[in-house]
Formats: sequence, structure tokens, C-alpha cells
Amino acid sequence: MYSSANGLIIGFHGCDLAVRDKIISTEGEVLKMSKNDYDWLGKGIYFWEGNCQRAMNFATYLSENPPHNKKQKIKTPAVLGAIIDLGYCFDLLDSEKLNELKLAFDTVKETNEKFKIKMPENTSLQENGDLLKRYLDCTVVETAVRLNKDITTIEYDSVRGVFFEGDFLYNNAGFKSKNHIQIALRNPNCIKGYFAPRVLDTKHPKV
Repeated sequence: MYSSANGLIIGFHGCDLAVRDKIISTEGEVLKMSKNDYDWLGKGIYFWEGNCQRAMNFATYLSENPPHNKKQKIKTPAVLGAIIDLGYCFDLLDSEKLNELKLAFDTVKETNEKFKIKMPENTSLQENGDLLKRYLDCTVVETAVRLNKDITTIEYDSVRGVFFEGDFLYNNAGFKSKNHIQIALRNPNCIKGYFAPRVLDTKHPKV
């Protein structure tokens, strides 16, 4: 009943400058959907919700780390802004949707045990333990999306979740340095427009 998000939100996508400019200047041009088996929100076009700096940090990281930049060739880091309507959203900040996710995990676990298939695992690439390769989460999210479609005949337009990442900000903190909300758009029509982010005019900081 409440899975259709109200209002538009702003999302940011880290990419190469040439990609950003092509998307903005070419009518009908769209970003490619990510379909990696470790994408933590499943397949989709990924955006950081309201976090332009995090998108730039990601693009810069890929430009400086070629081994992690095989699919996304970034020479000049840039950020593409998007006006987004989440539509029918699998929102993992919603208790009901979290219950759906748990049921999907139970389904995956039961099926894999029945056919003696090893469960996928989330793995860390960094010393701080951040689980950046989300093989398990990707499988569970995709299962949840498929089960929902089987029951309702309606497919989710988007998936939204919070990601706790980075080092703790201070001793005994409940916050990490890279916490963010991420969105995976499964329906490209959720994107209502693209833009190049502006630099703040310091003469009018309150506007």
C-alpha cells in the first residue's frame, strides 16, 4: 500500500566526465544497468541519494585503482546528477520490506540445502571489514524481487538501502565515515532528468 514513494529525490552517479557529458547532451541516452552478481542491491542503475561528494569519491577511487576499474573506465572523475521517482520501491529502510528480505533469504537457504548448493557469501576487500562484494545480498534481493512479482504480478521499479561503510568516526561511535543511502533503479523510466551538479555560489549560501 505504501510502497510507491511520494515526491522526487536527487541522486548522484560517479562516472567518467565523457560519460556524464554524453548522457546530458544526448537525447534518449541512458546509463547502463549494473548486473554484477555481487551488487548489494541487485541489478540496477546505481545512485547515491543526496550525496554528491560520495559519488565523486567513488569515481576518483576507480580512476586511481585500475584493477577495480575493468568495466568502468574512468580517466577524468565526474558526477552525474539525476532527478528520480522511486516508483514501486523495495525500500530496505521499511520494516515490511525487511521482512520480505528475510523470507527471501529463508527461501534461498532452503533451496540450496535441498539441492546441496553452497550458499553465496558476502566478502570483504578491506582491512576494516566492509563487505564490498555482496554475493549473498545480491542473491537474496533478486529472490525477493522475483517472489514479489510472482505474488503481486508487479515488478519493483527500484531498490533502496542504507550502507554502513568506512571507519568509525570516533571511539564508541555509532556512525561510520562513509555511511550513505544507495538506490538501484531497475526501471530506467524512474529517471526524470539528468544534470551536471553546480558549485555553491558562496555569495548566496542559504539559497
